[in-house]
Amino acid sequence: MAAVDLATHPGHLARRLQQAHHLLWTTMVSEEITSPQFAVLNALVAEPGLDQRTVGERVGLDRSTVAEVVARLIRRGLLDKVRDARDGRRFLLRLTDEGVRTHRGLTVRTARMNQVLLAPLDADERAVFLELIRRVADAAESLRDPLPALRAPH
Repeated sequence: MAAVDLATHPGHLARRLQQAHHLLWTTMVSEEITSPQFAVLNALVAEPGLDQRTVGERVGLDRSTVAEVVARLIRRGLLDKVRDARDGRRFLLRLTDEGVRTHRGLTVRTARMNQVLLAPLDADERAVFLELIRRVADAAESLRDPLPALRAPH
């Protein structure tokens, strides 16, 4: 049996890209705040007062992951949970003053990191790359609860 060319496997390439992103993130952006944590902060800058479920939907995190991310951000003093005045059963999330300052600093560093990550591409290639990866990521959202027919045989 011949080896397969992993350069033609999107999952392999996505993993390598994620490794590069993680390395650049921890080197250039933050060793304390993760990329998913930044995404949650960013979602709440864009739309203050979202509930946890909606934040997870906005940034593509499942329920358990967003719950852990939110809990960590609250422990760090970057987020507060406040009871929804219209629905007392619901809690809304808002950035603390420290959360706003943290987001502001991270935003500058993420822009620099993205320039380094995308440096091998010219401006037109960057636009195409981002559009294509966005389309694949958006389509992958529908695969979170795959049909039984998509499951690998045991």
